[in-house]
Amino acid sequence: MARIKANGIDIEYKEYGSPDDPMFLLVSGFSGQMITWPESYLEGLAAAGRRVVIFDNRDIGLSTEFTNEIPPAPGDIMKGIAAGEDMSAKVPYVLDDMAADAAALISALGAEKADVMGYSMGGMIVQLIALNHPEKVRSLIPVMTTSGDPSLPRSTEEAQKALTAQPVTRTANEVADIAAASRRVIGSADGVRNSDEAVRAMATRCFNRSDRPMGVARQYAAILAQPRWHERLSSLDVPTLVLHGAIDPLIRPAAGEDIARRIPGAEIEIIDKWGHDMPEKMVPVLLERILPFLEKHAPEDARGDLGGRHGA
Repeated sequence: MARIKANGIDIEYKEYGSPDDPMFLLVSGFSGQMITWPESYLEGLAAAGRRVVIFDNRDIGLSTEFTNEIPPAPGDIMKGIAAGEDMSAKVPYVLDDMAADAAALISALGAEKADVMGYSMGGMIVQLIALNHPEKVRSLIPVMTTSGDPSLPRSTEEAQKALTAQPVTRTANEVADIAAASRRVIGSADGVRNSDEAVRAMATRCFNRSDRPMGVARQYAAILAQPRWHERLSSLDVPTLVLHGAIDPLIRPAAGEDIARRIPGAEIEIIDKWGHDMPEKMVPVLLERILPFLEKHAPEDARGDLGGRHGA
């Protein structure tokens, strides 16, 4: 792993594949460290001819922590929004700032453009990269995410509780217990989602690498206070593939469908038995859908290389 300065902060990142291949930037979800991406997925993309870049979003993992910034309580943010206030100036940062981080990272790593994929909060961020920094985006893949339209169906009550659950004492074991319990609620169907043991192991690894509960709180504030962007999506002119799980209880499939309706020419696939997670068993399913899309929209000098390498 390495660190680079971009958009005025330090970003921890890692690359897979050849630096001469087209860049594919992956943006993690809410509170997610870059090490949670399945290695087999990253290696599969690299083997198919992509320069794969993963990174820690600001305030999470090993990227810059906004230590002295205290966000308003979520309830206060929601009350302000309900009263018609612009809450974006009252939080340490919003998703627009995180999109600017990612766009700056593309440039800092020497790429003119990148294919960008993000899941959950990361899927919101990649939409904002395409809207705010269109010159940096070759193609767009929003995954298990939303257009930000407040009229869309809400999370189930159980899923929302699972997302925001906190341990009584902040130890690796208790954090791992909550992660496993949460995944049983919001994750994929039995036999598809990762085992409790695998979820606990990853949660423990993340806890030992970097535990930033206030960073999580600031990211949540960024999501809540972000000015809505759904009405802007019709202005996009970028190849788009929307992927969503059919049984996602946290961000419902209707949210993914709304993105696809709003972005001209967007493709969408709702995938059976997939919830709000990135389990190992979904890797071949995702590669099967994403690699042909990338091949279709590859730069002229790279076209045909992706499919050839993948099939080799």
